[in-house]
Amino acid sequence: MHIHLGHVLTPKSGVTPDPTALLDLPHGAVAVEGTTITAVGEASALTEQFPEATVTDHGDRLIIPGLVDCHVHYPQTGMIASPGEQLLDWLEKYTFPAEARFADLAHATAVAEEFTGQLVTHGVTTALVFSTVHAHSVDALFTAARARGLRIITGKMCMDRNAPAELLDTPETAVAQSADLLNRWHGVDRLEYAITPRFAPTSSDAQLAALGELAADHPDVVIQTHLSENHAEIDWVHELFPAARDYTDVYDRVGLVRERGVFGHALHLTDRELVRLGEAGASLAHCPTSNEFLGSGLFPLASSLATAPGVRIGFGSDIGAGTSLSPLVTAGEAYKISRLSGAPLSAAELLYYSTLGGARALGVDARAGSLEPGKDADLVVLDPSTSPTLAYRAQQCDSTEELLFAVMILGDDRTVHQVVINGAVNGATADGVSVD
Repeated sequence: MHIHLGHVLTPKSGVTPDPTALLDLPHGAVAVEGTTITAVGEASALTEQFPEATVTDHGDRLIIPGLVDCHVHYPQTGMIASPGEQLLDWLEKYTFPAEARFADLAHATAVAEEFTGQLVTHGVTTALVFSTVHAHSVDALFTAARARGLRIITGKMCMDRNAPAELLDTPETAVAQSADLLNRWHGVDRLEYAITPRFAPTSSDAQLAALGELAADHPDVVIQTHLSENHAEIDWVHELFPAARDYTDVYDRVGLVRERGVFGHALHLTDRELVRLGEAGASLAHCPTSNEFLGSGLFPLASSLATAPGVRIGFGSDIGAGTSLSPLVTAGEAYKISRLSGAPLSAAELLYYSTLGGARALGVDARAGSLEPGKDADLVVLDPSTSPTLAYRAQQCDSTEELLFAVMILGDDRTVHQVVINGAVNGATADGVSVD
């Protein structure tokens, strides 16, 4: 057994968790046996209960759950901060050429190694990830993630129109390759498959229907795609699918709107769409840095929940339109957007949507998202002293709420002191030496 001592902060789970509820143990401990959390409590009590345990004392550093990224494109790792276009032009100019390079397995393997290494550096232990249309891009990511013990959900991108010819498949090949990957990888260690149409404009009616049939055969599998990110995109969807009531209906009428259906962005939904998504128990990935970077809009988190209480929400980095893989940076930008909307998020809520909220959105909250006995031992140790501005601010904080808020607003990869992934220590130690 291994006991981690420090200032433990974790959301509290439940049938309907309260995003503002926080377990705060300034002299806390997390006991880990193998890959599982066995106890969380006061340091004095746990060290007395388990006298033979190995103890790591993190001092007054914060111990939080492993962070969750609900929407990220690993093939776009190398094109982050590509300037100057809105969504549709940006896809043509930067994204499609970057993804075409994944026809080369060696390139896919190298990027998968880089991407998964960066996830660890940023404290991300669970992520829902887009691959490319190439089946081996999924193999490459799953292989790299499995070696690091990460919980990764990904799938082959499916596109049969409105993209360069070298990135197109067909309804038949999309389903055949997806089914093969699903059968080989889904449920291996902490890996899961996701049925992945890129977004409605790049899939024909026939392809979406075929993917809906595949989803019906696998009701436990995640579905991921994009929804209502950009006004020009929405207009295009109306042109391409004139029989659909709205963008959400394009997916709904073929069975792709359901629990564990995770829809990226969702900035410009009508009330009807929100209500339907809530009824289905679907999830929305809030991608603040991407939405800001491409000028797509501001996600109305509070009003979305007010209209559709059943919808689940988590944060996503959306690299490469997003500007940081750090969930702390993502949370900081989400706060600014919430402030502009008139419903500012608290520090506890920022942590919730970065951890347990994200895990609930992905349907993995039974094993991830909070520090609780029986859950997988994914935890992150945060050190506010590693960045000068945050270090000085932390010295002035009079409460846990102030300290956590400062970390969520000012933190980044430098703040991540240590990452424990499924019980194993990874990432960076205090002196920056890798213990991976």
